[in-house]
Amino acid sequence: MSSSVLSQPGQTTAPAVFRSAFPILETVLAGGKPLIYLDNAATSQKPDSVIAALVDYYTHSNSNIHRGAHQLAARATDAYEGARKTVAAFIGCADPALINFTSGTTQGINLVASGLAKSWLQPGDEVLISAMEHHANIVPWQMACQASGAVLRVAPLTGQGELDLEAFRKLLTPRTKVVAMVWISNALGSINPVERIVQEAQAVGAQVLIDAAQAIVHETIDVETLGADYLVFSGHKVYGPTGIGILYGRRERMEVLPPYQGGGEMIREVRFEGSTYNQLPYKFEAGTPNIAGGIGLGAALNFVTAQDREALARHEQALLERTLTGLDQVEGLTLYGPRQGRSSLVSFTVEGVHAFDIGVLLDQQGIAVRTGHHCCQPLMRQYGIEGTCRASFLPYNTFAEVDQFLHALNRALAVLRA
Repeated sequence: MSSSVLSQPGQTTAPAVFRSAFPILETVLAGGKPLIYLDNAATSQKPDSVIAALVDYYTHSNSNIHRGAHQLAARATDAYEGARKTVAAFIGCADPALINFTSGTTQGINLVASGLAKSWLQPGDEVLISAMEHHANIVPWQMACQASGAVLRVAPLTGQGELDLEAFRKLLTPRTKVVAMVWISNALGSINPVERIVQEAQAVGAQVLIDAAQAIVHETIDVETLGADYLVFSGHKVYGPTGIGILYGRRERMEVLPPYQGGGEMIREVRFEGSTYNQLPYKFEAGTPNIAGGIGLGAALNFVTAQDREALARHEQALLERTLTGLDQVEGLTLYGPRQGRSSLVSFTVEGVHAFDIGVLLDQQGIAVRTGHHCCQPLMRQYGIEGTCRASFLPYNTFAEVDQFLHALNRALAVLRA
């Protein structure tokens, strides 16, 4: 896509060709309000090519994969394994066997945490995370520490809501055996320096997992350059279906990591006396997978690859700057996360007003935002709040939608303060 179709500040259209690919954005809600979808950090909308891929699979190729001798099985297998290759190429992985399909980011983290609790962590070892982590990158490590006798450590944040790198470095010791960090905070928009985190953590002998759930749709990812031991993300964050995700792992790590689940497909041979496990990636893919979801994810990543991603990123940042400028004018509003160098979301509270009430009144005006703790209760507790109101953007959003959001927010606050 040429950047010439991008909106400039003051114009009202998103990149028109890009936006037109998402049929749900034409939805009219109850009361005749057009949908303004600003909940993209929770899940992205789906382009027509992804919807078509799902319909095509169920209409023309529906079958279980890998072991069938008939044509439908072969067709489904080719599409599913083709999607694996698409994912590998999208994140700069030269070996598709290192791409494991999961149900999402959460399962990917649980798979690694469970395996390391059995094979890597020892009593007294330490697992280091940050204070901005999603529950999915906290609870599995708590469970792993309970199972192994390791200790969970938490790197604090600066006053601007960024990782305190000096404190992080002090917490890195030879006892640190795992570092698990989010790339982009879903609650603050903070962007962590993941390449530096990986290098410094590995220098003390730690294995590193990067949660790229938010980053996958905003950043260009090259796992071989990044060098992390593991990287996880969810398909639904990057225009793909729900219920499908990816765990990438370096071969030397995945070969020794024990399986997370047992059953069909993940075995080479089963005897009552014992079983041997399949080769990568099937060792970690027990049971019938989400075949349609994998194919849909492949279609989503092909869709993204066909775009002018730099142009879309510029549009996203312009949306963010316009929003931040508007929020500066709102009396009593507190913005969480850094002002500069943040991803395209805003998370805020307004003095004397509950975030949920703001969300309800915005919804009545056709605007979808997220309210609550965003699965980051420890972070919210640190700020002394129950939750925030969060608006998050993707390139299909428009300047007109930003202006309507700001207008609707001020209308909602006028009602709530009356």
